[in-house]
Formats: sequence, C-alpha cells, structure tokens
Amino acid sequence: MSANGGTKAIIAALLANVGIAVTKFIAFLLTGSSSMLAESIHSVADSGNQGLLLIGGKRAKREATPQHPFGYGRERYVYAFIVSIVLFSLGGLFALYEAYHKWADPHGINSWQWVPVTVLVAAIVMESFSFRTAIKESNLIRGKQTWVRFIRRAKAPELPVVLLEDFGALVGLVFALFGVGMTLVTGNGRWDAAGTAMIGVLLVVIAIVLAIETKSLLLGEGAEPTDLAAIEQAVTGGPEVERIIHMKTLYLGPEELLVAAKIGVPACETAEEVARDINAVEARIRAAVPIARVIYLEPDIYSVAAERAGTGSAAATAVPQPDPAAGADDAHPSGEIAGRPGS
Repeated sequence: MSANGGTKAIIAALLANVGIAVTKFIAFLLTGSSSMLAESIHSVADSGNQGLLLIGGKRAKREATPQHPFGYGRERYVYAFIVSIVLFSLGGLFALYEAYHKWADPHGINSWQWVPVTVLVAAIVMESFSFRTAIKESNLIRGKQTWVRFIRRAKAPELPVVLLEDFGALVGLVFALFGVGMTLVTGNGRWDAAGTAMIGVLLVVIAIVLAIETKSLLLGEGAEPTDLAAIEQAVTGGPEVERIIHMKTLYLGPEELLVAAKIGVPACETAEEVARDINAVEARIRAAVPIARVIYLEPDIYSVAAERAGTGSAAATAVPQPDPAAGADDAHPSGEIAGRPGS
C-alpha cells in the first residue's frame, strides 16, 4: 500500500531537513536572528520526527507474540503521535518562547545581512523538493479524495505527517523570510520576533491536528464505508449466509484489518457444512478487501422475534430450556447448531 511510498517521502524529507538545519544554524550564529533560530530548531525537530517515523515503521514489522497476538502494526500510530508531541513542544513552544524573548529585547540584524535571506531562499527550494516528493507519493493512494479528507482518513500515518510537516516548513520559511526582511528594511528587531511568533503558532496548530488524527487511529478505527460495503457484499454474496446479524471491523495497523461478524446460517446445516461455508465466506472477504487478514465469523440462527428483542440470535431467545426430566441426549445447550434429522 503506502509503506514504500511513505518511506521514500520520509527519507527525502529527512535529507532535506538535515541540510537545512545546518545552514540555518550557521545563519543564526552569524546574524543572531530569532527567526533563524526558530527555523533551525524547527528543522531539527522535523529531522528527529522523520527518524521516529522510520523507527516506528521498522518496529511495526515485528512478528506477533503471545503477549501481542495481533502484532505490532499500531506501533506506527504510536510513533506518529510522539511526532506530534515533539513538533508541539520542541518546535512550536520553543518558537513562541524565542519570540517573547526577542520582543522583550529587540535588536536588528547588523552583520552578515545577506546570509539569512540567502539561507531562507535556498531552504525554500530544498523544502519544495521534499514537499513535491510527499505530494507525488500521496497521489498514488489518495485517489479522488480531497487533501483534507486524505489527511483525516488515511490509515498509514507517515504520508499525512510528512505532508503536514513539509507544508508547515514551507509556510514557516515564508514567515521567517518576512520577519527577517522587514527587520533588515526597518532595523526593528520586533519584526523578527513577529515572524518567529507566526512560526510558533503555525507549528502548534499543525501539532494539534496531527495529535487529534493519530489519537483517533490509536483508539481504533473501523473500515472505510467502501471497504465495509465490500465486506458485507462478500459475506452475503453467496448461498452460505442468510444475513449478517452484526459485524464490527478494526484496523490492527495501517495494512491489517480485523473483521468479526455474527452471521445467520440455515438451521438445518451440519457443523461440517457450516465450517465449509465459513471458509468460503472468508475467502470472498479476503478477495474483496485484501487487508482483511484477521477474520472471525460466528455462525448463528437468525430470528425475527430475536431481532425485535434486540439480540438477532435465535439461540439467545428461541431455544427452549432443557427439560430436567428429559435425558441428556434430548438437551441442547444454548447456541448449539441444530443438525439435520438423522445426521
């Protein structure tokens, strides 16, 4: 799906941010610009974040264990959430602190005045290449979705994170260029502080958006409506199942979906027939939605009366209680699949 594309976008962003961070730090040391310092820390935070995404992707590939029987796919969500925290604290809050400090003690850029402008323009060019790579890789899986819907609904967190980081980096560079440029023109260091504050607010907003979206993934999201409809069609598309009594889905990771359903089967089927039918239904589900790798189907007998009672299961309401006077062979425990006469 998006694993390879996400990795490519992450590596492109990492290489760009490491180079940009070094040049920004040099520019800050030469000029003392707070915007340059905020942008330097921003690039360092972005580089660390891309490293975290790579680590999360690698750790998510570990095999399942008895302690974690569904594997480690969600670890990618955990690291994406950590990225939002780093971006908020190291990027956004630091920039706001630096803006406050520079506003209280403003000073212009009196030496190496050409350096920050040159560095920022070069950084915009390099960041644009990284952003272009993220857009290109995202378009491979985005389809006809809007960018907002893609970021909100994507199950693989890497591409939305890189997209938002690169977008924030480009806008932040424009803010920094504005603050530095106005400071050079007016000699008033508070323009530099204003640019730094704008960078801080931008990073905080992006971090909050990332935290909200990754929190939803961590809590557990179900299948998209299109996949859900395909699964329902696969279950009921053959003669084996009369209807779906209820069904739930859950993403165990960006590329692994759990499907659990209680299905209504004909009352006269034997256990062997039910088992064979379930295997056929599972095969159809995997063919319709390949990421549905973990499937649990519970056969039951559907009852209209039970549906009105809120259970949908005939076994829960319609199976008579065993007669204490009857023999053990006449008693049928609740939920047992009735066999055919003479079977």
